[in-house]
Amino acid sequence: MKISQERLADVLGLTFQQVQKYERGANRVSASKLYEIAGALGVPVGYFFADLPSGVSPAGPTDSDLLSSPDSRELAALYARITRPRVREQVLQLVRMMAEDEGVA
Repeated sequence: MKISQERLADVLGLTFQQVQKYERGANRVSASKLYEIAGALGVPVGYFFADLPSGVSPAGPTDSDLLSSPDSRELAALYARITRPRVREQVLQLVRMMAEDEGVA
């Protein structure tokens, strides 16, 4: 779009570091902020979703999508069998860290 992160940050009232985090996917962008970004860049909001494959929701998978996967069902069933709270918390923390590495969390 030929606009620097610094300029976009100024227009949006953010720091350029925040814009960098949005661009890298380190921080989520709210719908209202996405609308502001689109306006600042002079593009429709749909521009950011143009490359998504057909049938893929920009919001990501739904709960029913996740539960329809055999792997997800197995993971949930195995997790439910863990009775010690500390071990359950450790498993949850591990999954969170892995998701963050994927840029999902």
